[in-house]
Amino acid sequence: MADTRLIQGRYRLLDRIGRGGMGEVWRARDESLDRHVAVKCLKPLGPQQGDPGIGKVLRERFRREARVAASLQHRGITVVHDFGEDDGVLYLVMELLDGRNLSQLMEDEGQGPLAVADVVEVTEQVAHALAYCHDQGIIHRDLKPANIMRLTDGTVKICDFGIARLGHDAGFTAKLTGTNIAMGTPHYMSPEQIGGEPVDYRSDLYSLGCVLYEIATGAPPFDHGDAWAVLLGHRDTTPEPPRSKRPELPEFLERIVLDLLAKSPDDRPGDARELAHRITAARGGTLAPAAPATPSPRVPAQAKRAEPAELPDWTRGMTTGPKATGAVDLRAVPLDAAAGLTGEWISRIDGRRTPDAGQPRRPERSTAPPELLSVLATRHTAGLSLSRLGRWDEAVEVHRKVAADREQALGADHPDTLASRYEVAFTLSRTGRPTDALREFEHVARGRERALGADHPDTLGARQEIAYVLGQLGRHFEAHEIYTAVLAGRERSPHLGPDHPDTLRCRHNLAYNLSRLGRLEEAHGMAVEVAEARARVLGPAHPDTLVTRYEVAYALGQLGRWGEALQAYREVAEARGQALGADHPDTLAARYEVGISLGRLGQSAEALALYQGLAADRARVHGADHPETLRARHGIGVNLGRLGRWPEALDEARAVCAARVRALGADHPDTLVSRREVAVGHGWLGQWEESLGEYRTIAESRERVLGPGHPESLAARQDEALCLERLGRGAEAAELYARIARQRG
Repeated sequence: MADTRLIQGRYRLLDRIGRGGMGEVWRARDESLDRHVAVKCLKPLGPQQGDPGIGKVLRERFRREARVAASLQHRGITVVHDFGEDDGVLYLVMELLDGRNLSQLMEDEGQGPLAVADVVEVTEQVAHALAYCHDQGIIHRDLKPANIMRLTDGTVKICDFGIARLGHDAGFTAKLTGTNIAMGTPHYMSPEQIGGEPVDYRSDLYSLGCVLYEIATGAPPFDHGDAWAVLLGHRDTTPEPPRSKRPELPEFLERIVLDLLAKSPDDRPGDARELAHRITAARGGTLAPAAPATPSPRVPAQAKRAEPAELPDWTRGMTTGPKATGAVDLRAVPLDAAAGLTGEWISRIDGRRTPDAGQPRRPERSTAPPELLSVLATRHTAGLSLSRLGRWDEAVEVHRKVAADREQALGADHPDTLASRYEVAFTLSRTGRPTDALREFEHVARGRERALGADHPDTLGARQEIAYVLGQLGRHFEAHEIYTAVLAGRERSPHLGPDHPDTLRCRHNLAYNLSRLGRLEEAHGMAVEVAEARARVLGPAHPDTLVTRYEVAYALGQLGRWGEALQAYREVAEARGQALGADHPDTLAARYEVGISLGRLGQSAEALALYQGLAADRARVHGADHPETLRARHGIGVNLGRLGRWPEALDEARAVCAARVRALGADHPDTLVSRREVAVGHGWLGQWEESLGEYRTIAESRERVLGPGHPESLAARQDEALCLERLGRGAEAAELYARIARQRG
């Protein structure tokens, strides 16, 4: 389109100011009225661009935007002057705005958040504009920072009604979704949009919550690298409170944002007008920084789903599109008829391959169809997203299928095939199936050695995972030999070296394994060295540094240096709280170990208070029956007993045991530990008959699971014999002691 193009004999295009998937936006001069305007032009669609039905629907969508936007007259909405078609080009004439959109304003702040006062001002103005739209029965459906402009005079305007619709017009929506054209931008989509459910004005409120979260904290509520992770975050995950990322935000603003981000529409504010009134009421004197806090967000019942439904088919192959803090130059975005007006989300595979984590470059070009490779790469990424969300069973099935398809298309030793096999193994190792994981990792290691060489970083990575799984299986001597060999390979590699994070991870694992071999002084010394190196390379507050400092504390405890261990665990807990947040699982794990250390030092009252607080926090964050909540409650019972409060200790032990039976099963090791605590409580209260019954149950379970000769089974039988003695049944006790002696050999 030439710079001198005259649209409809009236609008002269001067220079392009934006470019999206369906066309371009130009600064133009209205020669009839002698004023400058903005003209959006839909590019012509040819038969080479796929299904002609898509072009028809996209034209309808463009005309829809024109009709909807032209019907709106509000200071917070961009004015539309004219629209039509000229020589096959659809055009929309709008007021030319002098300002920056919210994405650009965040870029101006160095990709950081906006000033608190600006966030509040934007919120209030957008709420009033949305209230007007919704009163007209119009839902925007694509609110995002790029679609909200702040003019130089401070006015805030909503732009781009490209996928807006009237609340009663379901037929138009069906036409669009029937073409698999994505309706929205992933970082700002509501759960009901993602699920393909009917949407109303409350979907816009959710999207506004996403926008406000981003401009207030500097990142969207679910800031992941691929679309599936983002979509699943919106649907299944409670967002972190904004003030945990930016403590100076006012409490009222955080409450508003979290209310807007409720998973269920029923739990969001009643309407945009209510939202505007809340902001207006709160503004007086409330914009000063508030005290740091991390309030618990309201979690609606719909936010937790035991069996979340599959994402709709149209979400497959999505790209995230640029969020406000990762904006792209519109001039670099290729035109694409299926990408929508803004060109920020496409609903098909686009031929660009996302590299798999840790995957080497292929030495030669594959002869497999590029479309197939692209689909498999997308599925591989989807499997990684499922793993990050803890949906391990689904992840392993995705990776198995991708591995089989890649092997057929590329060969068994191709890096892509081995990358998928690696993810299968990794998932198995993290879901309690170490034997199966070991077999897979060994296959990957052999294939990578053949294809890449013994000292290639990917080969070493697979061998290191073999050592990790051997440790899970209790084969610590074999694990030690592999860790030592891998460490030597990493240190001599020109790509890695002694201070590379992967090398330090190997040294950390070696230190961990040394402690399990009983070589405690060596384990402690190596852990100290790795912690110092990680602090130097990664920083003292980096999670990996803190993991190794945690291992230092563990080694100190194993050496009986409990005073030093207590101090080390406390330092890790404090550092994790600052770096990761007070409710992060790693922070809570360090607090648990502080309690263990206090107990070892005889400070049972302090340990009891710590476990009571920890159990309450675990229940709030993870739920009452979560294994870690029950572990903290077990600590409460143990320390009640140490303080001689045996009736309370017995009641707590019984409650925890019953909960563990429900959550973990009757034969789970943690359940049996709780059952033993019940038996101990009965014994201290002189209730030896009840204690005997519990010990027999424990012994029978351990023999069933571990075998009659296992040390833990024999220890349970020894406890049973002690109860028999206490009950005056000496002959039975002597017979049982003799049997235990024979089994021990």
